[in-house]
Amino acid sequence: MTTTVLPSGAPGPVTDRTVIGENLSLPLFRSISGVLAGHPYLKVVVDRTENTWHLLDTAVHPFHVNYIALRVLGMDLADLDSGLDAFNASVYMDPERRFLLGVLSLHTDEDTEGRERPFLVLETTEADTMNGLLLEEFYTFVRHRVDGRLPLLLKPANHGQEQELAAISDVRVPRILGHELFGNRTRTPLNPGEAIGRLRYFRTSEEYAAVAGELGWSDIVAMPCLPDDVPRVAGFLNTSPGTPLSHTNVLASGWGIPNAIVRDLDRLVERDALDGAWVRYRVQDDEISLVPLAHAPDLDAPTWHQQRIRMEPPLLEDVPALALHRLRRADHDRYGTKAANLGELHHILDSRSVDLTAFYGQPRPPRDHLYGHLAARLGLTGPLADGELRAAAADFVSGVIAAPEGIALPFALQHRFLTSSPAVQQGIGKLKMALELDAVDVLDALCLHLQHLIRNTPMPEDVTRQITLALPDGPAAGSRLVVRSSSNAEDLPGFSAAGVYDSITTVHGAEELLDAVRQVWASLLSPRSVRLRHQAGISLDDTYMGVIIQQYVPADLGGVLVTCNPTRREDFRNVYLNCSPGSPETVVDGTTLPLQYLYNTVEGGGRTVALGSSGRDLPGTTRDGLAQLALAGRLLQSHFSDEDVDHPLDIEWLMTDQGDFRLVQIRPYAL
Repeated sequence: MTTTVLPSGAPGPVTDRTVIGENLSLPLFRSISGVLAGHPYLKVVVDRTENTWHLLDTAVHPFHVNYIALRVLGMDLADLDSGLDAFNASVYMDPERRFLLGVLSLHTDEDTEGRERPFLVLETTEADTMNGLLLEEFYTFVRHRVDGRLPLLLKPANHGQEQELAAISDVRVPRILGHELFGNRTRTPLNPGEAIGRLRYFRTSEEYAAVAGELGWSDIVAMPCLPDDVPRVAGFLNTSPGTPLSHTNVLASGWGIPNAIVRDLDRLVERDALDGAWVRYRVQDDEISLVPLAHAPDLDAPTWHQQRIRMEPPLLEDVPALALHRLRRADHDRYGTKAANLGELHHILDSRSVDLTAFYGQPRPPRDHLYGHLAARLGLTGPLADGELRAAAADFVSGVIAAPEGIALPFALQHRFLTSSPAVQQGIGKLKMALELDAVDVLDALCLHLQHLIRNTPMPEDVTRQITLALPDGPAAGSRLVVRSSSNAEDLPGFSAAGVYDSITTVHGAEELLDAVRQVWASLLSPRSVRLRHQAGISLDDTYMGVIIQQYVPADLGGVLVTCNPTRREDFRNVYLNCSPGSPETVVDGTTLPLQYLYNTVEGGGRTVALGSSGRDLPGTTRDGLAQLALAGRLLQSHFSDEDVDHPLDIEWLMTDQGDFRLVQIRPYAL
């Protein structure tokens, strides 16, 4: 049965191709389906009471619940909106629910003879809590009404459904996991955006290195895996798998340029002669396109060429090295942003007095707020007394994560060191002159010479004494230290500096400690960091480097999470989390391809996006712990995001061999 309807406010008739009660053939599927992420799909509503199903025309009915409420149950929109959360619970979480909701999508693979073979995938929404019996019932109902020549697979939408299906034979319910379906996706968006530029395609890192110095703001750089030191250009293209949380994608996000994985770029380049061609490059949630242009365009220089980043001047008065737990965010102009944020984290965890619920207090139309969802995530039931939700959120975060111990060296120590050497001062003067004259041909040589001087200039005795005495146990030769950068020229609006400055993770003894501190100081004057800051209008005079020194903590797991979905910015529910065995540095620097997860911090639940280099998923108990970590990150966003609680955080973390989570860095995620 098909119908024609007049949606409220529409100027004329709109054909509704929704089908009720009919069996589904491939031609019928194609005639009523939409397209999502490059795949034809349609929404499905199974009415268990009426023993029928509805195949929705998504163009007319984009939401399952609206269709059920308005078309099946005869409700009006105002009634639905006023009780939306309760209605959602009745269709997504009630084990006795009347309706089973899902999506059917069409995919293709190849048979043994290389011929394309279409197959269908059935899945629910990620927040659906269907148990095993309901999942089997849903699959069986659809299987009996779909053309038997079309293979049908059930894709569990979250880890809970995976666990439920584990007890059911895959003969009765054939299935496919999300990472199996999409892990070899030909094209994957990493950062949305659009650019017009000249495509520069490099098949190897050697090809790239040979001309890296010639790349400019109008180039779109394509290669298997972009290096962390890539200059600021118009766009990125990767031909090998990657993650939205790599350093290069954090840079792409901060610079506002498109970035994607296009694994068939070789074929496109050869077919359309794209190498060196001017193209329009667009990355969206559901589309990635490269369109050759007939003529070289007349481009104006991008706005960032004239952009000037505003930053507070550093305070260089003589202040001591301090334990991290003694710092607060206001100390960023003396000790750097990383150190100050870690000090603030200590305060949050120790005092438990900070309101961490503000994100959930934001209106999410038609909802006035999400406090009820937060209460559910924290295990609270019934009416809440004043302050109970806030206290529970603070207790939850303090119970899930810990802040790292360590000390922070102030800018004053670096200033004292730099001014102690006439040779270093002379080198800085020459570099300033070159920047003023825009003498790019000598810039790299001056920077490299300065770095060499800094790494080899002896420390003044009073500077050495402050560094070594600041450590409670001293720099004992038997203990391993980690030395991290903490500059004032990073994590700024419009300038993230992800991966630009050095950190050293294998430091033993006093001599190596002093060498590591000098190396971190010297990284402030690397050719790349100087160029990036100069482009952004950050003065060399205002740029200083603090240093964090910590005891090394062995980690079974490490990674990065951002309190958003990087490829779908309008998604306020999910936190994106990457991890791999050992240090978080292996995730951000691209050494290994990490496991990738999405965790819903509103309705709950998580799902595996990719298995990365490991090839297998983490145990269920570990994934449950990661879900708690994701929620803790979301709660911290309420405090660290200042006036805009929707602005996400970028958090590096590790899991110790005791299963405890420690955060090693907190900063705004560049949007």
